[in-house]
Amino acid sequence: MSFKDNFERVISRSAEAVDQNKYLSVIKAAFSQLLPLIMIGSFSTLLTTLIADPKTGLAKWLPFLTNLKPAFDVISFATISCMAIPLIFLIGLSLGKRNGVSEITSGILAIICYILVVPSFVTMKAEDGTILKTAGLATSALGAEGLLVGMLVSVLAIEIFTFLMNFEKIKIKMPDQVPPMVATSFNSLIPVFLTTTIIAILGVLFQLATGKFINEFIYSVVQAPLQNVFQSPFGVVIVIIVMQLLWFLGIHGGQATSPIKNPLMAVAIAANVAAVSQGMDPTQPITFGFWRCFVAVGGAGMIISLVFAIILVSKRPEHKTLAKLGFLPSICGISEPLVFGLPLVLNVTFIIPLVFNSCISALIALFSMNIGFIHPNAVDVPFGVPILLNAFVSFGWQGVIVQAVCLIVTTLVWIPFVLISNKQARSAVTDDLVAAN
Repeated sequence: MSFKDNFERVISRSAEAVDQNKYLSVIKAAFSQLLPLIMIGSFSTLLTTLIADPKTGLAKWLPFLTNLKPAFDVISFATISCMAIPLIFLIGLSLGKRNGVSEITSGILAIICYILVVPSFVTMKAEDGTILKTAGLATSALGAEGLLVGMLVSVLAIEIFTFLMNFEKIKIKMPDQVPPMVATSFNSLIPVFLTTTIIAILGVLFQLATGKFINEFIYSVVQAPLQNVFQSPFGVVIVIIVMQLLWFLGIHGGQATSPIKNPLMAVAIAANVAAVSQGMDPTQPITFGFWRCFVAVGGAGMIISLVFAIILVSKRPEHKTLAKLGFLPSICGISEPLVFGLPLVLNVTFIIPLVFNSCISALIALFSMNIGFIHPNAVDVPFGVPILLNAFVSFGWQGVIVQAVCLIVTTLVWIPFVLISNKQARSAVTDDLVAAN
């Protein structure tokens, strides 16, 4: 087999393995369901800025509107600062369904098992300097810092629960006259008890061995370093290249890489929202808003730029027709009509701009952040918001300018390859005429 064939085979099999992996698909589905809550939480920050802030909002002229700030703050707390809890529930729910056990029991059990292994107290400092401990869960356990541990614990707990549910002798059988919901609860009573006991013991043993709770240990050793790499230009470029190579092979790169990038972007937007709520500047550049405004503008590979390039220089009627049909979808971030219609899949002519244009755009945006022209966002826009508007909502007028620059540059990158495609079409017509004669 040629190098090209081997390369395609390795990438395709790797993507299939990720997509078919039970745990990664469950995590991907859970984050897809959680994303609307994250968007709502980030928009509460925008509402604070536009309405309740006495310096930048309507409260500057209507002071009584500052009283609304606690309402917007609590929305942010319930959605962003507590995001680990609904995510854990969703993972437990989905994995329980995949394993053929009670979904609701699995979701609740996942939350309980997570709470068993994180600190159940909050440390406070009194006015006289004494350190006080009180029962409760810290935001470090409820929010983004607990995401990775929450995913691991929920998967482990549901797998243990599923294993135990296979043993009929430990199930409590109720008479047929008992309502099904009650019978199901008693049926899983002993497996739930054993699962919580096992997880609690493992949590204590881990703490004794390391001197830290598992969420603190995993965050400092794994999650924080991984987050730092992803937030760097090198890290984000690597993820983009992998994603775009998958698109080239006809695999939905965004979905295939979502189990890797989505948790890290969720952590980033949570950190930015928390910083803004405390009056500090956000510091995490790679968020969902960054991705939609500067990486996947008009779809994967900056497809809207390809539309512009085709309209400007293409001589192929079929390409112009597809560009016109795909214009409105790509404005809203939907690239499939061109990716599969042109097609870009396995189209070597367009592989370079398809793979690297999003990298170029991301690096332009990161450079703009480094020089202070734009700042990391604390307001993420949902999927489907048109270009320019999404940049304005997340990054202000400066974001619109940066996005426009990205579109111009990436359109210029697409143009030479569209011209090559024109020559290929002319050569094909010539060859057909020669063959006919």
